[in-house]
Amino acid sequence: MGAALNIEETLQRISTKDERAATMYHALSDRDRHRVLGALGGKDLRTLTSLVKSTRKKSFREAEQRLPGVAGGIVRTPAYLIDENLIEENMRVLRYVKDRTGCRILHALKAYASFATFGVMRPYLDGVCASGANEARLGREEFGKEVHTFGAAYGEKDLRAVLKYSDCVIFNSFHQLERYGEAARRLGRDVGLRVNPGHAEVETLMYNPCAPRSRLGIVHDEFERRFPAVAGQVQGLHFHAMCEQNSDVLRRVLKSFERLYGRYLKGLKWVNFGGGHHITRDDYDLERLIGLIDVFKAKYGVEVYLEPGEASVYHAGVLVSTVVDILTNEMEIAILDTSAEAHMPDVLLMPYRPHVIGSAAPGVKKHTYRLAGPSCLAGDVVGDYSFDKPLERGTRLVFTDMALYSIVKSTTFNGIGLPDIAVLRKDGSVEVVRRFGYRDYRNRLS
Repeated sequence: MGAALNIEETLQRISTKDERAATMYHALSDRDRHRVLGALGGKDLRTLTSLVKSTRKKSFREAEQRLPGVAGGIVRTPAYLIDENLIEENMRVLRYVKDRTGCRILHALKAYASFATFGVMRPYLDGVCASGANEARLGREEFGKEVHTFGAAYGEKDLRAVLKYSDCVIFNSFHQLERYGEAARRLGRDVGLRVNPGHAEVETLMYNPCAPRSRLGIVHDEFERRFPAVAGQVQGLHFHAMCEQNSDVLRRVLKSFERLYGRYLKGLKWVNFGGGHHITRDDYDLERLIGLIDVFKAKYGVEVYLEPGEASVYHAGVLVSTVVDILTNEMEIAILDTSAEAHMPDVLLMPYRPHVIGSAAPGVKKHTYRLAGPSCLAGDVVGDYSFDKPLERGTRLVFTDMALYSIVKSTTFNGIGLPDIAVLRKDGSVEVVRRFGYRDYRNRLS
């Protein structure tokens, strides 16, 4: 009786566009959420999607007001601070896509692998995808659900570990399939091939998996020539062509993929759409994604996998830093205890300018500073920012959206210490889950 009342109330709130409807929907059991979806028509489904997105947006807006106070209480910096509640907000959006489509979603460990928060993520996702033996083992031991592994090439030693910890192994060439495919099948592992879908719109070549002469994915001409002879050995195809992009890009990638490979999908078990889907971004078109997955599944009769990484922890973590010194050379330069080169390398690689809470573009507010790191690298500069009040030695600065591709890529260049990793738990407490010191620097060198 209670479940029926909850379903009825949720449906009523959706019909009136009550912002509480999304929270009620997320709190329902798997079966009851599907009952709600089954009772909704197209218009009300779109309303629910809008409410799911707006509820997440509100939570993140409130968090940005709260985080500076929390960051100020951290004993030492630099420190990555991960917010469990915000991760869960992202998880709810990903699960909503699963509810609507029946697709399976794996978290990409290459983007974020801090297992102290896996307990929040595990109930919502189907597993993880890995890029090699160590990630596969971490996924198996710490996440504990499906593990799908893709490697550009496997050596024999790595392959043994990959097979031990993975449920699915994806090969990047026919040579690797022929060499290792039988070993995978003997262990009951799914076998996949990564293909080049023939279309990508990633502007930065370093991040474009389909750039000219890319090493990632079998090109169509070779696939067409060699796949028929091994089709019975392969359970699925994998492609990855996106980076921080919306579902309109996926639509165009899928059009190219289907044109090149659609005739080979009959009899396959699954197709993996890869990562780069910014599903939890405010302007992401969820309804288009849902429609693309539904049509693809119905047309080809396959399971669809997605492998978002950034979307799992998008804007769910910050990097807290302290101003150590302030210099003057044609402008004010604040030297921080965090480094772009060592602690947020994508700032220099992409490049991009991360947001600092309370800041604006240079010249917009009264006091402008260049924020720079402590390393000997001349280009260890985060960017130029303006603030309402002058910065002082000891001022705390909070860089947003630092959970993704920062912790996993941080280094000890120049002997600079790694930032602590702290978690803002769901109950509001802050737990420092990892501290690094001299031994971490020394022991990785020899």
